[in-house]
Amino acid sequence: MSTPHPGSPPSDELPFFVYGTLLPGEPNHELFLRGRTTGERPAVLPRALLYDGPGYPYAIDGHGRVHGTLLTAVPGVYGELLGLLDHLEEYLGPGHPRNLYERVVREVELPGESGAREGRVWPGSAEEDGVEERGEGAGSVRAWVYLAAAAVTRSLRTGGSLIDGGRWVTGRPPGGPRTP
Repeated sequence: MSTPHPGSPPSDELPFFVYGTLLPGEPNHELFLRGRTTGERPAVLPRALLYDGPGYPYAIDGHGRVHGTLLTAVPGVYGELLGLLDHLEEYLGPGHPRNLYERVVREVELPGESGAREGRVWPGSAEEDGVEERGEGAGSVRAWVYLAAAAVTRSLRTGGSLIDGGRWVTGRPPGGPRTP
């Protein structure tokens, strides 16, 4: 069973925000997530930009929004799923020079109906803390997100191809078995 790398924020089994080939209907969703997740729902990562990669996207910090899916691990498989995703995303630990992605905790917005109205409380959500969610059913939760590592981010900012609207177009052929 895998655990978060030393130096990572405590996870408390946070949900995962995915935005590329791990989305439902994409190839890596079937390969890596089937039978390991529950509670999938649309979500948005604020203050982020989405760039095209070699068959998969990269999210970086920025002035935009990235659309994706929030998912939780099936009880009892969290450590296994965390290890699989770290391996897939070439995440070797916080700030490691060979990281392709960094696994970080971010606030993710949940548009529409709140988890409470569905009978579900998401880990790290305002509802879990006993705080009423904001807006018309919209809320936010803390989640693991794989953002492009520092060297990749520098390259994307200088010569990358920004994906307008922050939404990965499904059905693209994967460039390999990776991506958030």
